[in-house]
Amino acid sequence: MLQGVCVTECVNTDPGFHCHPCPPRYHGNQPYGLGLEDANNTKQVCEPHNPCKDNTHRCSQHAECVYLGVASETVYRCVCGVGFAGDGFLCTEDSDLDGWPNHILPCHHNTTYHCLQDNCPALPNSGQEDLDNDRLGDACDPDDDNDNVLDERTDTDSNGEGDACSIDMDGDEMLNEHDNCPLLYNTEQRDTDLDGVGDQCDNCPFVHNPTQTDSDSDLVGDHCDDNEDIDEDGHQNSLDNCRYVANSNQVDHDRDGIGDACDHDDDNDGIPDDRDNCRLVPNADQIDADNDGRGDACKDDFDNDSIPDALDVCSENSGIGVTDFRKFQTVLLDPRGTTQSDPLWVVRGHGTELLQTANSDPGIALGFDEFRAVDFSGTFYVNTDRDDDYVGFVFSFQSSRRFYVVMWKQVSQAYWEKSPSRAFGNAGVSLKVVNSSSGPGEALRNALWHTGNTIQQVRTLWHDPNNMGWKDYTAYRWHLIHRPKTGFIRYLTSNP
Repeated sequence: MLQGVCVTECVNTDPGFHCHPCPPRYHGNQPYGLGLEDANNTKQVCEPHNPCKDNTHRCSQHAECVYLGVASETVYRCVCGVGFAGDGFLCTEDSDLDGWPNHILPCHHNTTYHCLQDNCPALPNSGQEDLDNDRLGDACDPDDDNDNVLDERTDTDSNGEGDACSIDMDGDEMLNEHDNCPLLYNTEQRDTDLDGVGDQCDNCPFVHNPTQTDSDSDLVGDHCDDNEDIDEDGHQNSLDNCRYVANSNQVDHDRDGIGDACDHDDDNDGIPDDRDNCRLVPNADQIDADNDGRGDACKDDFDNDSIPDALDVCSENSGIGVTDFRKFQTVLLDPRGTTQSDPLWVVRGHGTELLQTANSDPGIALGFDEFRAVDFSGTFYVNTDRDDDYVGFVFSFQSSRRFYVVMWKQVSQAYWEKSPSRAFGNAGVSLKVVNSSSGPGEALRNALWHTGNTIQQVRTLWHDPNNMGWKDYTAYRWHLIHRPKTGFIRYLTSNP
């Protein structure tokens, strides 16, 4: 919103004054008056044209209109609601909540937007993988490649060749046997501490630690992990680019060694952030042709990552543009337990889906992208009726001792191992905070199962008072909002 005595040109008349109409793509008043008193008490207010607010958008009745602001033109996005899919202008039923409609839609760009018919309408498969091109998605195809052998595939470098048979899993042209970071692209093969593990994947790049032991799974090896973290953002002081300001994402756009959270000039263009109309893109000239408050240099792409703001999942972080779990860390929360196997995850949908293929001990598939605050959505789906335990996800992970977790139990049940503490899980969704003195093991395992509080382990912040459990073969959409700076957490689950 633009506000002032006259946002536009003030015209002196005899007697008095008046303001010109608001700029293009804005609307508001045209004040007029007589004398200094009227000029001081009368302001022109020009608000950007917001099709979502005044209901002049073209979104489907089953879609939400999301206003993105005024740039080279008024920009808004149409997002189909839960239970519907399409390009936002056209939306139809989406039974499995994977973003693909049950029936084809006549969208203008039906190959770009999710307007093609879902090849597995009853089973979530956002990537629509179909290896044998038989129009039956791999997720519901009993034989993906028609070779009469059922298998699962993981493909780290996305070259179509599964890791199990790949000689170069990360695609950096270094054979696995000679690659000091076989799962991470690193053509330089730099290894500062000469421990055989490349700097790119070394959890102590300056300390010799060939075993890479990391007992708390915080991505800092035990050999260099002192766990001193004065701002409690999950990054120890010696490695934190804003030691006294919490910034869990460690973003540093100008790469000057000072994180954006404590850098007064994030793009190093000489213009302080509080006066810079392109905070992340150098533009000392501050040119703003349409006078909308955003500089021309970052007009439709705030973080200059070549992904338009309308499509960017993190429009203020050039390091993150899409959701991608193709590279993840497995954190075992009961590594010594033998009751069940460890979790096994399969990645699908170009990194947007994680499938747990077997009932297992508690564990986490942890992505490497780091966030400071999040609005995050996803879909739960249990494709079996053989068990009734927990599904869920972890957020704001700092270590295997400290994180938040959303857990959903199908039916109320006591844990079968009564030692080291009795644990009873109530049916329904729980929001818990883990601050474990022991870390992964039997104590944390039982405490996670338990719906109440367990001293020095887990605290339940909220539990569904209706004790409503999840259903087999049913898709649920969830949405999480977390603002660590203020402590605000909101979790919503919906099923159309």
